Formats: sequence, structure tokens, C-alpha cells
Amino acid sequence: MSLRHIIDNKTRIRLLRRLIKKNKFIRVIEAHNGLSALLANDTKIKLETGREKEFDAIWESSLTDSASKGFPDIEVVSFDSRLHTINEILEVTSKPLIVDGDTGGDFNQFEYAVKRLERAGVSMVIIEDKTFPKRNSLEAGTKQDLEKIEVFAEKIKRGQKIKIHKDFMIVARMESLIVGHGIKEALRRARICLKAGADGIMIHSKRTEPTEILEFAKEYYRKFPKKLLKDKVLIAVPTTYNTITDSELNKNGFHIVIHANHLLRSSFIAIENTAKKILLNDRSFEVEGELATIRKIFHKVGFMTVKEKDKKAADKLKSKIKVIIPAAGITDLTKKLKSSISLIDINGKKVLQRQIEVLAKVGIDNIIVVTGFEKDKFGLENLRYYVNKDYGTTGVLATLFKAEREMNGPFVTLFSDVLFNQSIINNLVVQSAQAEADIVLVVDESYKNHRHSKYKKLDLVRTNKTNAMEPIRKLTDSLDEQVVYIGKNLTDKMVHYEFIGIAYFSKKGATVLKEVYHSLTKKRARLSSFTDVVQEIVDRGYQVKILKTYKGWMEIHNEDDIKLAGKFYRNS
Repeated sequence: MSLRHIIDNKTRIRLLRRLIKKNKFIRVIEAHNGLSALLANDTKIKLETGREKEFDAIWESSLTDSASKGFPDIEVVSFDSRLHTINEILEVTSKPLIVDGDTGGDFNQFEYAVKRLERAGVSMVIIEDKTFPKRNSLEAGTKQDLEKIEVFAEKIKRGQKIKIHKDFMIVARMESLIVGHGIKEALRRARICLKAGADGIMIHSKRTEPTEILEFAKEYYRKFPKKLLKDKVLIAVPTTYNTITDSELNKNGFHIVIHANHLLRSSFIAIENTAKKILLNDRSFEVEGELATIRKIFHKVGFMTVKEKDKKAADKLKSKIKVIIPAAGITDLTKKLKSSISLIDINGKKVLQRQIEVLAKVGIDNIIVVTGFEKDKFGLENLRYYVNKDYGTTGVLATLFKAEREMNGPFVTLFSDVLFNQSIINNLVVQSAQAEADIVLVVDESYKNHRHSKYKKLDLVRTNKTNAMEPIRKLTDSLDEQVVYIGKNLTDKMVHYEFIGIAYFSKKGATVLKEVYHSLTKKRARLSSFTDVVQEIVDRGYQVKILKTYKGWMEIHNEDDIKLAGKFYRNS
């Protein structure tokens, strides 16, 4: 997981030099994006001795960076694009990063490159002694031209002069063996670069056996004075001469071995084979066994940790949330059944019990019920009760405010006639808190597809969304719309949604609700419904946001609704 790899730039820059001094040998693997860098950073094996083995640093290669973007390795990818990849790698790792700097550009360009690489947290840049624009060294028959060594050495001097951190290293990559100039010329150029201040030499070869490289190392240590080689590193890149082990290279004087392009090359084969098999079989089933599971990737990039943190945060939040249910009212249905809607039986359980069960699944158990009609028949335990004695002449808003003393923090209010699934409540609480929203109403667009009693007026909502015809079909992940109008007297043509009778108020939102309610009652304004006060809140300039749902709920308005609810809860 990338959040485990937190390291400041100064510490990371000096880490490479410290590892070299401590271990005398550094093993490096290539990475070309954030995911490959995570794997490079974290991959380790346990040896028979019990000791763990891992890579010490990461190589950001111009070849693999260019290829991963679909371009040839000819310095066509801009430095800004390279820096983007470099920052991707640094963002998710804690190990030192060595950057392939190609030719480094001209003197001025290289100075700016050094400054920007240091600032990013890179420990070493390696530049090669070829003319710009370079051609990749490994393809046979490619024209290769070396830079005049005096010009190249001056570039190193300028880079060393401009750098701020003494532990930031600039290494010269010798291409003499690649162009066929031989060991003697490679040594001559290497000596000039070391005298110019290079922190080390990378000697490159494309032969398939290591003889040439080992001979260079032997002559390097035999001919160069110890004073010149003090604190200098010698680097090998055994891409073509890969029969020799890292340990053998170390025994022959190499301090750093870079495996420069292997993660990209392995992924290329895997991707191509997977694509072919899916085409061949007309489905992906046959390749499933060869793929990493989505969960494994989630673990690596930290998604499972995010999920766990979200759950803990949500659980903590829900434990503080109160739910206030105004259940005092009397309707034609309650008169006929001689029962409060909250106490109507739905397959062996009262409506209120059904609501409590859903809230419990979400983790909410702080529930307040305001009763009125049939108040003596409410006997459920672990609830706090308030009574609206004027239930016959007042509406749901007055009933809600009988529990005003409970509005001292975030709360959800839900109407007593609403049945709902747990995703609606969970999304309402979590998304409202994440968005730092103060007032959020749950709304639904599916009402347009249903027939409603001509005697029932719906609480309809118009928002600031631009496309009124856009279908919803799912819960959304953001509270991106605000209420403009809400009420029972709006026409279908001017609205987008139906308010389902569930709303969230933050601590601040609760304060706004109480202030607006009391200012209106002092003026003796007529408040016949909950939506009246919501409209007044909107009119006063406060934001009231919406959480969209598509079905997943119902209300008990008549006996047909009771039968429908019975079918819905048939098995529970």
C-alpha cells in the first residue's frame, strides 16, 4: 500500500549513498509507473537461510518510460512527461530512485533537470555520453554517435555545481563499447568524467557474455588511482550478458547492478497473451487463472485499507447519529385500522420494528419516536419517546419539534410511513458527512412511472440540475444538486424528483432548521408540512442538497400498500 511508503525528499536523496556505504552493493529493478513501482518496492523473497532478499532501489528507465507511453526510445518523450512518471514512482515508494537521464540535453537543460530531479527526491541521475537525440543502445545496426568528451565532462561539471544536496549523485554512462571503440577508449573517457566530478561510471555493453564488462572493471581498478576512485560507484546493466549473477558482478568491483527493463518486458508478454486468448475463446474465462485477482490489486494499491478506514469512520459517525421518527399523526388509514401507521403489522412485525431493524444493520441505534395517536400502544424498548398531544390539529413538522431537545447534533428524520433498504440510510449518512453537507433530502425519480391516488399529493422537488429528463437508475456518489423548490403544489412538468420522507441534518443544519422554524412560528406563519420549512430554508439562501435513489423504498398510504409490503417482507 502506497501510504506505508512515506519518506521526505532529503532523507530519500541521501538514502542511496548511505546504502552503498553500508552494504557495498546495491541491486536495482526498473519501474515505469506507480503499480510497477509498488511491486518493485515491496517484492521480497525468503532464502533458505531465513534471510530476506529484496531490491534496494528503483530505476526509472527512458526505454521503459517511452515504451509504456507507446513511443520509441529516442528522447521524444518530454522531460515534463518523464517527471510525471518519476513523481508517480516516488509517490508510492520509499526506496531510492535512480533516473535514466538520457543525454541530459545541453548544459542549460541539464542544470534545470538536476534542480527538478533533486526537488522531486531523486537520488541519482545517469547521463550517457552520446549526442542528442540519442538512439537506444541495444538494437544492432542503429547509428550511434558519441558526444565530444570535453563537452560531456563540462555538462557533468555544470550539474555538480548547480546541485544543492551533496548526496545527490550524477553518474556518467560510457557508451564506447556500444559503438565499438573498445575498452581503452571507454577508460579514457571515464577518467575525464571522474575528474570532472562524476560520482561514478556506468559501463554499458550489448554483448551476450560478460567478458568485456569484466575486463573493463579490471582495468578500471588497475589503472585509475585510488584517490580518483574514492567514493565513486561502478555500475553494470546486465540486460544482454545476463548469465552472470549480481553477486559475481559485485565480486568484480561493481557497486550497483541495474535490471533495467524487465518488468515492462514481462508485462508486455502477459498483456499480449491475455488479449489473444480473449479473442480466441470469445470470452475471458480461460485467462482468469493467469490473472491477479482484483482483490490482490486492491490490497497492493491500498484500496482495502481505504475501505476499512471508511468503515471505521462511518461506524464512528453512525454511532453519533440520532434518528427522530415523527409518528403521531392520524390519517384515513389509521382511523380505519384504529392503529398508528408505526404499529401496522407487516408479516408479523410492526412498521416501526422494520425501520429499527434496517437502522440497526447500518449501525444506528439512537432512535427517538414522537407519538400521539395510539401512544399507549408503543411499547418497543430501547427507544426514547416524546408525545405530541395536539396530533389531531398539527402536522408532521410540529410533531418533529416535540423532540427538539434531541436536535443538538447530527440527526436523521424519517417519516413513520416509510419502509426503506439499508443502502439508502447508509449512503445518506456517509455521503452527507463526506461532502460536509448540512441538509440533505433523499429523493426518487421513479415516481413518474407509478400510478398514485388522486387524493394523495406528493412532496415534489425541483433542483438546479440542467437536464430534467436525465434518468437516474442508481444511487449516485455525490451530492451535486440542490433543492430549488419543494412542496405538494408543484406540477409534474416543473419538477425532477419526489421527496421520500427521509432527511439528514448536520449539527449546523439542525441549528438552521430550528432557527427558521421558530422565526416562522413567531410570525404565526402557516406551516402545514415539513417541506414548508425546507422551502423557507432554501429561500433564505441555505443549501439543501439531495441524495438520489431509484426505488428501494415504499410508503404505507393505504391497504394496498400494506399488502404490497407483506409480499416484500414475505421471507423476513
